[in-house]
Amino acid sequence: MADFKYEIVEELGVLSENTKGWRKELNLISWNGAAPKYDIRDWSPEHEKMGKGVTLSEEEYESLKKLM
Repeated sequence: MADFKYEIVEELGVLSENTKGWRKELNLISWNGAAPKYDIRDWSPEHEKMGKGVTLSEEEYESLKKLM
C-alpha cells in the first residue's frame, strides 16, 4: 500500500464507541496536504490506526445534512 499523510484539522464529533475503545468520528481531515474534507471513519483510541471510511467534499457534506 502506498504511503499517505493525514492531518486531523478539526475533530467535529464522536458518533459511537465500541467496547475496545475504537470510535466512529466525524472529522475535518487534510489528506496528503490537500484541502480538508469531511471524513467519517473508525479510529483507534489515540488516532494511530483507522478503519475504512467515507470522505465528503463540502458540497457532499451539505447535501448529506439536507437529506438527514
